Amino acid sequence: MKKVAVIVAGGNGLRMGAFIPKQFLLLKGKPVLWYSLNTFLQSYSDMKVVLVLPEEHIERGEEIVASFEEKERVVITKGGSTRFHSVQNGLKLVEDGSIVFVHDGVRCMVSRDLIKRCYEQALAKGSAVPAVAATDSIRIADGEKSVVADRTKVRIIQTPQTFTSAIIIPAFAQGHNDAFTDEATVVEAFGQEIYLCEGDYNNIKITRPVDLLMAEKILEEL
Repeated sequence: MKKVAVIVAGGNGLRMGAFIPKQFLLLKGKPVLWYSLNTFLQSYSDMKVVLVLPEEHIERGEEIVASFEEKERVVITKGGSTRFHSVQNGLKLVEDGSIVFVHDGVRCMVSRDLIKRCYEQALAKGSAVPAVAATDSIRIADGEKSVVADRTKVRIIQTPQTFTSAIIIPAFAQGHNDAFTDEATVVEAFGQEIYLCEGDYNNIKITRPVDLLMAEKILEEL
């Protein structure tokens, strides 16, 4: 089955306190986004990538893509006003009959094993949403009060959230809703079942400066 990764890097990363979006910050001499692109391109020889970027940073993205021998397998499109609209823009370039991986461009430590795990499950069940168990104590806040939650039942959701094109493309034909926090919530609102799969604790999201330090340490240990 055809394989397409929609890599969403449409944000401006204000929490990093940097002058450029976090997907372009350097990690061991290469942009954060380079690592995400590289892993997807190396995971399958027939993997195509749709890279979704802020319009004002498309030229910067083109420079990164040009550094790959496999650059002909990558196309770039502009992001939208929200993550939902950015993914929606990316899906316009996805053909029917595909397994579609939607991935945060700043989850630069994604592994080929995780990508393949998601692919195999999406083929079998229609969806594969990577998740890891919570390791901290969890409390649910309700105003000034809170109650403890059973953390054995709590899962932290990651990307690539992976679906057959027959599921995700029509799901994203829905109108936008503020309750859509990721692709799984969009697909679920469309009436489709969501199936979790085993995630990876190394699959961190670069959000704050300390995350870059963690990513450097992970790279050193690989």
